Amino acid sequence: MKPRLIILSLCLLAGAATAQHGLNFGDYFVDKALRVDLYQVGDAREEWVTVDRVVVEPVWPGSTTRLLDPFGYGRYALKVYDVASNRLVFSQGFDSLFAEYRTTGLALAGVKRVFCRPVRFPCPKDPVRLVIERRDKENILHPMCTQTIDPSDYHIITESPATGDWIFPLQQSGDPHEKVDVVFIAEGYTAADKDKFKADAERAAGWLFEVEPYKSARDRFNISAIYRPSPESGMDEPRQHAWRKTVLNASFNAFDLDRYQLTEETRALHDMAAQVPYDAIIVLVNSKRYGGGSIGGDYCITTVDHARSAEVMVHELAHSFAGLADEYYLAEVSYNDMYPAGVEPLEPNITRFLDPGRLKWKDLVSPDLALPTDWGKERIEALQAEQAKDRQAMHAAIEQGTQARATEADLQKIRDAHAAVQKELDGKLAAVRKEYEPLEGKVGLFEGAGYTTKGMYRPMIHCIMIASPKKEFCLVCQRAIRQMIDYVCGK
Repeated sequence: MKPRLIILSLCLLAGAATAQHGLNFGDYFVDKALRVDLYQVGDAREEWVTVDRVVVEPVWPGSTTRLLDPFGYGRYALKVYDVASNRLVFSQGFDSLFAEYRTTGLALAGVKRVFCRPVRFPCPKDPVRLVIERRDKENILHPMCTQTIDPSDYHIITESPATGDWIFPLQQSGDPHEKVDVVFIAEGYTAADKDKFKADAERAAGWLFEVEPYKSARDRFNISAIYRPSPESGMDEPRQHAWRKTVLNASFNAFDLDRYQLTEETRALHDMAAQVPYDAIIVLVNSKRYGGGSIGGDYCITTVDHARSAEVMVHELAHSFAGLADEYYLAEVSYNDMYPAGVEPLEPNITRFLDPGRLKWKDLVSPDLALPTDWGKERIEALQAEQAKDRQAMHAAIEQGTQARATEADLQKIRDAHAAVQKELDGKLAAVRKEYEPLEGKVGLFEGAGYTTKGMYRPMIHCIMIASPKKEFCLVCQRAIRQMIDYVCGK
């Protein structure tokens, strides 16, 4: 292997994909994980990749029978070829923080940034060729860079990940190769918060198993938790000018979206997680604020003490673990052109196709529903727009009255008048939604998904990936999560 921080060379690699059942884990790998910490550098137009370091982790937690990715999720793909035979022996799709950054206004303006993205695969017995591929705007993968890795290279870091952190199991169901291994990581918990983190991790595990399909698959999970004290409690809140010293430097305001929280300390995150077998990382933040975030195929993060923390955690894990897309479309986001027009998204729960024969969930569609399916979208959006306009009018009237030194009684009259308007509009919204109650529980083609108002569709009216009064995943998302559980468990 070449020295660290080497710019990976552009490549055109030959070699056809190999059938899943033709691979014997023991022929190519040992039961450890090899982690390659990549740096992605660039803006919306340019991207470079460097290798920071290669690290051996003590256990390969994934399946030893299913080594080739059947899903194709993510804007990148990791492919590992045995050098001697040029055979594809491992593949995995993934996303990255840089991939999101490329769609932001700053990146489009040419501001270059650097992000770290660890990728992992089973530790090879012999030299392998690591290939990183990136999707173009048509979602076609192209080889971007390559690196040959010799497992005998003395530059590979083999030190123990143990640091004296407090590690405790929450559920142990069996062999990591045959289970989904989840680890909760503490962020923003001080030395005095050790017991609180344990209680929060236990609560978070409970949140997961309250929801299908996790509830029915509980015995297919191992769950651990890792506590390391932070000097200060909570996490950074830049818009509030609040900065806190914590283990992972997690922060709200990712890509200038106040509720979006992430950590850029992914090397440190994986170093912590490597103390146990892990297929999925969930960072628990000791905060009462609403917010969360995730990176596909890597980790998710959520606060623990907000009324909606359970819903946020389950939603974000669906992104990072199962490759699901957001189904909401009216909320504020930081992305531009996340889903290019005319291109079918990779995710299993959103689509641009109107042709029933090409629909991802065609076998689940309710036969009595028209495609696309009318769900009162235009009427609901019109009423919601009226509500927003009325709220703006109320704020303007209160500000004007305050400047004119109106009495508190007069200001309260303004609030009361607008509250009456909001109540009336709420009633109209409830009436429209009641009209479409017969659609509850049915799979169709409902317009509005993936941050896109027109021309993008989701499977059902309600789902945790948009909003669910019953806090349930739709049937399509349940199936996608179940398929990922099967894949990770080698079934």
